[in-house]
Amino acid sequence: MTAKRSIIPVFVPHLGCPHMCVFCNQRRISGEQSPARAEDVTRAVREGLGRLGDNAGATLAFYGGSFTAIPAEEQEELLGAALPFLRSGQIRDIRLSTRPDAVDAVTLERLKKYGVRTVELGVQSMDGEVLRLSERGHTAEDARRAAKAVKDAGFELILQMMTGLPGDTPEKSIKTAREFVKMRPDGVRIYPTVIIRDTPLYDLWLAGEYAEHTVSDAVELCAVLADIFDKAHIPVVRLGLNPTDDLSSGDAVAGAYHPALGELVLARRYLDRERKLLSADDRGKDVVFAVKKGRVSAATGQKRGNSEALKSEFGLKSVKFVEADMPDVTVRRV
Repeated sequence: MTAKRSIIPVFVPHLGCPHMCVFCNQRRISGEQSPARAEDVTRAVREGLGRLGDNAGATLAFYGGSFTAIPAEEQEELLGAALPFLRSGQIRDIRLSTRPDAVDAVTLERLKKYGVRTVELGVQSMDGEVLRLSERGHTAEDARRAAKAVKDAGFELILQMMTGLPGDTPEKSIKTAREFVKMRPDGVRIYPTVIIRDTPLYDLWLAGEYAEHTVSDAVELCAVLADIFDKAHIPVVRLGLNPTDDLSSGDAVAGAYHPALGELVLARRYLDRERKLLSADDRGKDVVFAVKKGRVSAATGQKRGNSEALKSEFGLKSVKFVEADMPDVTVRRV
C-alpha cells in the first residue's frame, strides 16, 4: 500500500445509503449538502489537478455514501466522468467506500472496468448487538463475505471501524480489531464515535440514553487498537473524523471529536511504552529516553503531557528525550 497519496475528494453524502445509522449525518460530517453528479466529478478533478500540479499519482476518492448501493447507471455516470482523466494518466486510480451488504461479483466487475483500485468497507463493528443498536442493517458475516470478495477480485481493501457506538465496550472494539486482522485488509480507518447534531444518536444522548465516548476514552482505546494493527503490519490510514469548519463550529456537539486525535493517540502509545521502562526505583532520577528521529514531540506529549505524567507517577527529577536510529513507536532508556 502506498504510504502517501494526493487525494482529490468528491463527496456523495448519503447517496445509496439504505439505512440511516444512528450516528450519521454525512451532510454535516462532510460539509456537503447535495450528492455529486458527473459535472461535479469533472470540476473536482480539474480543480484538484490545478491545486496539485501535474501529479500522475493523484487518486480520485468518493467519500460519504454507500457508492455501490446507488443505481448502477448512476455509478457509471460518476465513474465515467473520471475515466478520461484516468486514461490520460492525470489521475492514477479511484477509491470509494460502501457497505458490506452492497458488494457482489457484478458490482466488483463494474468497479474494475472503471479503474477503481481501492474499496473501503464501512464495517464499524463485528459485534451483532452493536450493529443492531446502531441500525447498521448488515451483519458481521456480511463484512467477512464482502472483504473476501474484494480481496479475491484483486482490489485494495480498507476496513473502517468505529469505537464507542451504542452497546460497544473496549473489549468489543478490541475483538473487532482482531477480526479485522483475520480479514487481511491493506489498511484500516478508526473513527471514534462523535455525536453529530440532527442524528438519532444526538437525540439519545440528550435523553440520557447514550453516554458519550469522550476524547480521553478514545485515546486510551485507540492506542491499544493501533498496537494490534501495527503488530499485524496493517497501517491505520486515518484516526478520527477529518476536521471541517461545520464540525468544529458546533455540529460535533460531544464525543470523541478532536482535530489532532491521531497525534494524541500516538503520544499515548509512547506514554504506555515509557511507563513500562520505569519503576519505583527511579524516584528522584533524571531519565533519558531514546526515540525515533522526528518523534520527540510525540514522545514528550502534547503540552509535555507525557513528561509531566511520568514525573508525577514515578517521582522523577526530570525527563528528557533524544533522537536515535530506531523503529517508530519504540522507546529505550539511555
